[in-house]
Amino acid sequence: MNIAILFGGSSFEHEISIVSAITMKKVLKNTVLTYIFVSADRKFYLIDSEKINSKLFSSGAYRKSKELTLKQGAFVIDGMFGSKTVEIDVALNLIHGRDGEDGKISSMMEFFSIPFISPRTEASILSYNKLYTKFLAESLGVKSVAYEYLSKSDERKVTMDYPIIIKPVRLGSSIGVSIVRGPSELEYALDVAFEFDSDVIIEPFVEGVKEYNLAGCFTSEWEFSIIEEPQKEIFLDFEKKYMDFSRDSKVLAADIESSLERKIQESFKKIYDPLFLGSIIRCDFFVIEDEVYLNEINPIPGSMANYLFDDFEGMLKRVAKSLPKEQKITVNYQYIHSIQNAKGKA
Repeated sequence: MNIAILFGGSSFEHEISIVSAITMKKVLKNTVLTYIFVSADRKFYLIDSEKINSKLFSSGAYRKSKELTLKQGAFVIDGMFGSKTVEIDVALNLIHGRDGEDGKISSMMEFFSIPFISPRTEASILSYNKLYTKFLAESLGVKSVAYEYLSKSDERKVTMDYPIIIKPVRLGSSIGVSIVRGPSELEYALDVAFEFDSDVIIEPFVEGVKEYNLAGCFTSEWEFSIIEEPQKEIFLDFEKKYMDFSRDSKVLAADIESSLERKIQESFKKIYDPLFLGSIIRCDFFVIEDEVYLNEINPIPGSMANYLFDDFEGMLKRVAKSLPKEQKITVNYQYIHSIQNAKGKA
């Protein structure tokens, strides 16, 4: 199977996406990989998989690669004597943040009828925006922690007790996130968050809260990763997450009761099916007084959370063979013909 790795994008998480993409070369050892880079100005480049490294992008040398365009059913290289199709079986969307997680790439892939592994448009929109994720969880009967919402133009007023955590609504990787322990720290934390987004979510910060991560998908059956208890100090900051995105070695499963494991899996199922079919996602949960709360959905987790699975490569190929099909619509102009016939203009 030939899998195209789509990475880069016009996003604050552009560089993290590059790290994730390079990691896939270490992980998918028995798969033919085709690397398609989306530059910050949203051009597509075919990258030589034998030469891919971080310097290729930081130096701008990627611009010497062949530029690609999209036509129905394929990425193509346009040349003087015609177009050459880039042969792939499926694309893996590995663009973190804007473009990749907000629905632009999934909409584009559906429009051009290219099979792809990624949340579809509706799932992308709901998981990319932390406020919409709250709405989704509530509608599905999955608990999430209390929150307040502020827009950049709103009065900077918070009613919940300190300490609190402030998060940009449309960003991941802990970018722009701050823990605020008192009113004197609020202004600065909001200034930081509003540098990256026009809207923020404010939640209570619970000291020592138990956090668990579960990744998975549905193919012909449910395929779950181990449940990980991330090791952190106060919270997983940008630098730790950046390093996390290059992980390719397995981690140990959390030491939890089987009853809690089932609760976490059941919450994951409610979130995933049917909205996220065709994708591998990771959900991060809090456990407070034995109750499971959704913290956030990672629609395109760092390095696809490969380190949580025993057979990530095999699972990726099984997902590729069980992608949701868009309904085929046949247009026969019957309505227009009936109007023409009624007017005597057959």
